[in-house]
Formats: sequence, structure tokens, C-alpha cells
Amino acid sequence: MLDAFSKAVVAADAKGGFVGGDDLNALKGFIAEGNKRLDAVNFISSNASCIVTDAVAGIVCESPGLTAPGGGVYTNRKMAACLRDGEIILRYVCYALLSGDSSVLTDRCLNGLKETYAALGVPTGNTTRAVAIMKAAAVAFVNNTASQRTESVTSGDCASLAAEVGSYFDAVGSAIS
Repeated sequence: MLDAFSKAVVAADAKGGFVGGDDLNALKGFIAEGNKRLDAVNFISSNASCIVTDAVAGIVCESPGLTAPGGGVYTNRKMAACLRDGEIILRYVCYALLSGDSSVLTDRCLNGLKETYAALGVPTGNTTRAVAIMKAAAVAFVNNTASQRTESVTSGDCASLAAEVGSYFDAVGSAIS
């Protein structure tokens, strides 16, 4: 896993040169947007419990059979595992957002996730839907449009950060389905 600065240095080193030109401008932009990135990570991580709980509650409301005997979240143990997994996924999305690099998400969270869920008999459709609900909530926090949870943030447009967060959740959904 490399952050934006390490990537620029490695790329320049591979070319046998210095960090400059477009690479330097990209790093300047990354720094300029840093406070927005930190605000976004802070909003998501400080509301992680709500985001995950709302996502699991959402799939249970949409598919009441999940809590029936034999359902995907029937026992307290299965429900706790579902909540734990949601928080782990959200944590790695935050790591990726903080670093501006999805490799930590891919390497530490997504590799083998589909196979693990298949081996455990976790219904992928419901899991993918929970990820979509988490995505919607996280994007709302990044855009500071989450109902009754708006915060004071660094001014400026956060559309690119919202798109970045969305792409991380899309990667999770793709890895599961």
C-alpha cells in the first residue's frame, strides 16, 4: 500500500527523475483537498455505528425472512457477525479514503471476501444491498447532506470525494457479488 506521496516518489524513481510537473501538481491538489478528505473520514468514522446499523436494519426490513429461523441473521451471533463485518468494510473504506488509494481495501478486505461469504452461506444479495445502503449514507456524510447530522466542514465542493467513496463501495459490492 502506497499513499499519494509514495506513489509519486516511486514513479519518479522508476523514471530516474525527480517528482515534478504533473505529479507535483497532483500532490499539491491532494494537499489542498486534505482538510476535506479528513473531514469526510471523520464524518464517516464517527458515524460508523449508525451507518452499519442502519444498513443491517434496512436489509432486515426489506427481507424479513432474514430474522426467521434459518435466515441469514437469525441468531444474535449471526447478527453480531453481520454488524462486525459491516464495520470492518467501512473501516477499510475510510483507510482508502484517507490515503487516496484503494489498495489497502483490496489487499486487506476484498481479497477472498466472496469466497469467505460463500463458505459461510451468507446471502450475497442481501450483503450487496447492505453495502449499497452504507454507500448512500457515507456519500451523504461526505456531501454533508445527511439528515439531522450536518457538520461544520471545510468549504468547497466535495463531489470528487463523494465519487471516490462511492467507487470504494462499488468495489466492495463487486467483490461480493
